[in-house]
Amino acid sequence: MKKLLLVFLTLFSTLCYSQAETAIKSFNKEEISINPLINGSLYSPLKQTKKTNLVILIAGSGPTDRDGNQKGLTNNSLKYLSEELTKNDIAVFSYDKRIIAQMKTGTVNEATLTFDDFITDAKSVLSFFKNQKKYNKIIIAGHSEGSLIGMIAASDKADAFISLAGAGRTIDDVIVEQITKQAPSLKEEVEKNFGILKTGKTFELKNPMLASIFRESVQPYMISWIKYNPQIEITKLQMPVLIVNGTKDLQVSVQEAELLKKAKPGAELVLIENMNHVFKEIKGDNSENMKSYTNPDLPITSKLTSTITTFVKSL
Repeated sequence: MKKLLLVFLTLFSTLCYSQAETAIKSFNKEEISINPLINGSLYSPLKQTKKTNLVILIAGSGPTDRDGNQKGLTNNSLKYLSEELTKNDIAVFSYDKRIIAQMKTGTVNEATLTFDDFITDAKSVLSFFKNQKKYNKIIIAGHSEGSLIGMIAASDKADAFISLAGAGRTIDDVIVEQITKQAPSLKEEVEKNFGILKTGKTFELKNPMLASIFRESVQPYMISWIKYNPQIEITKLQMPVLIVNGTKDLQVSVQEAELLKKAKPGAELVLIENMNHVFKEIKGDNSENMKSYTNPDLPITSKLTSTITTFVKSL
């Protein structure tokens, strides 16, 4: 169960922020507020031109900030990716999920939060930069849960889409599989609970072991999330698509990426050897893998930067 909590539903903890800065200035960085709920960092090349492309990064599940961090999970994954792409003359905007602003103002209401809220936020960010008419192409790149969010948001106005460790199945299928591996005795109960949520109804949870997934305040969010199938949503994209996954990803297997590729045959699929869920290179066992989630000094694998750079510059 511990891994399951890490993957999907660390929804409402307090964030930690890394204050590390690049020693030598090789790009510009400024704070941008899209609206009262959406704030982020815009990384720009020192020599930006009309041919500069912009990548909008969408973070994964939980109260994740623009750097890819949560309380107790400070790894700077999105921060490093933003910096490295910008050094390659690609502008990047990475933003805090709306819950960060809500936590700061004490207005978090878990029961009213929906998956569609995050889709709305991603569309707002995309429209903000589209209206500037400042960039040659705008690409949405979503990580983990952000892959599905970005996939849906990109269908409106984006020029391309990148899935970074995105699931290829609905969230209930993914969670049931994880439960089956980690606590098989709970499988039948979990399937029954998801069956109720699929009807759009909530229920009284009687098993405290499943509170992280099915507590009553988070059930509306699960109902709104469960209705989206990544294999269906990705087929709606009439634009170049890149699907990236790491072979050492403990949370999203390469099979998920392959399902997305099967649904969208024209997409480019890149499997990065030894890359884990937070983009770090792991050559050891699962213990080393997990430790990387709390190591903000460990850089991301260079293969990820080069893969995205090649894709973006080919547009």
